[in-house]
Amino acid sequence: MDEHHDVLIVGAGFSGLGAAVRLRQAGRHDFVVLERADDVGGTWRDNDYPGAACDVPSHLYSLSFAPNPRWSRSFSPQPEIQQYLQGLVTRYDLAPHLRLGHELVEARWDEATARWHVRTGRGSFTGRVLVIGTGPLSAPKLPAIDGLADFAGTTFHSARWRHDHDLAGRRVAVIGTGASAIQFVPRIAEEVEHLTVFQRTPPWIIPRNDRPISALEHWLYEHLPPTRLAARAGIYTARETLAVGMTLRPRLLDAVAAMARGHLQRQVADPALRERLLPDYRIGCKRILLSNDFYPALARDNVELVTEGIERIEPHAVRTADGVDHPVDTIVFGTGFEATRPPVADAVTGRDGARLADAWADGMTAYRGTTVAGFPNLFLLIGPNTGLGHNSMIYIIESQLNYLVTALSKMDEHGIVAVEVDAGAQHAYNEGLQRRLDGTVWNTGGCASWYLDANGRNTTLWPSFTWRFRQLTRRFDPRGYHLRTAQEVTSACPPQTPVP
Repeated sequence: MDEHHDVLIVGAGFSGLGAAVRLRQAGRHDFVVLERADDVGGTWRDNDYPGAACDVPSHLYSLSFAPNPRWSRSFSPQPEIQQYLQGLVTRYDLAPHLRLGHELVEARWDEATARWHVRTGRGSFTGRVLVIGTGPLSAPKLPAIDGLADFAGTTFHSARWRHDHDLAGRRVAVIGTGASAIQFVPRIAEEVEHLTVFQRTPPWIIPRNDRPISALEHWLYEHLPPTRLAARAGIYTARETLAVGMTLRPRLLDAVAAMARGHLQRQVADPALRERLLPDYRIGCKRILLSNDFYPALARDNVELVTEGIERIEPHAVRTADGVDHPVDTIVFGTGFEATRPPVADAVTGRDGARLADAWADGMTAYRGTTVAGFPNLFLLIGPNTGLGHNSMIYIIESQLNYLVTALSKMDEHGIVAVEVDAGAQHAYNEGLQRRLDGTVWNTGGCASWYLDANGRNTTLWPSFTWRFRQLTRRFDPRGYHLRTAQEVTSACPPQTPVP
């Protein structure tokens, strides 16, 4: 039999657990969190590869309403972030709300009852409101390379690390040099017999100014909370200044590029290798990476950097376009995620039987990154155009949680059974977004990145300061929405929402 709840949350990472905590803090207890895995943590549960760590400082990469004064380092390692997320379950008594091992199969809106019907692999649920918190970095992306199915060795994605596969003494290929690869390459280079790193586009890399947090700082953050808040505010402000260069004046990032070039110069002595590692696009166009040990790892005697394109995979080798076979027995993919075509969209069906994937056939769009026309009572966390190239996604998540909680209050206060954003309001909002994105470094920097979809449209990033997004989502504004009460449907006047 179906379980009935007011709010159904899909995903138990930062977004889903953050939503659960905020609902409890708002006095709401009729909700469940549906999680496909057997533990919480989301991307920080899945990405447990060697060397996994955050590239946003710890005090900013944590929920402001669930602080941790005892981070061990300025940049937290993966196990510590996972422990923090697991700790939220105990700290806020979320266990009764968790449904682990419940992978989403289908979510369908029923217009007659104004409820979502959700089917999972272990049971069915209905709810007034559906919150999707699966995130853009949850479905690994594998490249379509000829011959891959015939490879005789072992292959896996960095987000599905095979800890049972000992790399010691093996010949390993790493395909991709993004944020994950630059963390695990230095670790595995120390144990493999030979490591071949296949690079399509070199990343811009700056020093990782990581350090242990002292006992004195722990004491201050725990016993004098304003010091912790000041540290968080300082980090936030420093990061927010990067938005000026990324969204308004890309040339202001030249100083950061100079820092990156100096870092490369100091760490790579071989001029030929250094030339292959120097990007030819403007810094910021792709994600800026932080590392102190990636460049030295590439200079090891047992490591080879290959920049020729991959032609095909042979049973025991990777063949490049120059006809060279590179013998390997293991392939590790550091090729990112399905960020612009999230698989969860295939499972969500809204009003009139329309799938979310069909609504996004020409590219993802949403209103304030959170609601979608044709999908009543659906709230997306880290939805389209909410990603960041400069600051902490936790700030965006908390902003959207404000929107969600105030929407629920508005619905209860006025007897509203369904809210659905007007298609015209959503279109106007996204046209404004795209106009702002036209001049950003992500669109004009001369690179091909996962920020852009198959049509070359930037459907992932927010094109302004994060505090402007916080203003837009501080509270739910019914203008621009169709509101349905138990007796009737009323249509609010859709505003021409300006994009900051």
